[in-house]
Amino acid sequence: MKLLKEFKEFAVKGNMMDMAIGIIIGAAFNKVIDVLAKQVILPPLSLLTDSVSFSDKKLVLRDAIVDASGAITTTEVAVAYGKLSEVFLDFLIIGFSVFIIVKFMNRLRNKAQDASDETVATPKDIQLLSDLKDLMEEQNKMLKANSNQ
Repeated sequence: MKLLKEFKEFAVKGNMMDMAIGIIIGAAFNKVIDVLAKQVILPPLSLLTDSVSFSDKKLVLRDAIVDASGAITTTEVAVAYGKLSEVFLDFLIIGFSVFIIVKFMNRLRNKAQDASDETVATPKDIQLLSDLKDLMEEQNKMLKANSNQ
């Protein structure tokens, strides 16, 4: 029964919903980056390299051996570095995109938490902390003035 209660608290607090939303947005973001890399960035790179497809690039360590009837007796052994370069490019694009998004979100958060900025409504908890700080500074000044007399 305690496990059910803990799950209910977990779901009600929003942790589960936040996680689900993050997973859904992450999956959609992955599709966007996949198309961006494969359909937008790689074709011009392929054009620069005489229309060579990066995903087809490989280093053949051992060629396939075919017998007289055309059947493959020994399969080819190759290092597919083209696919690795494609995945690495995807990784760089995703990493840079996430960096830009986090930087933008941090800028918005810092602007929202700046109590002196009048253009953005300051959250109540930040405003209360700011007011407490101001009151404490005023009280310290009064105490110093009283102790000097």
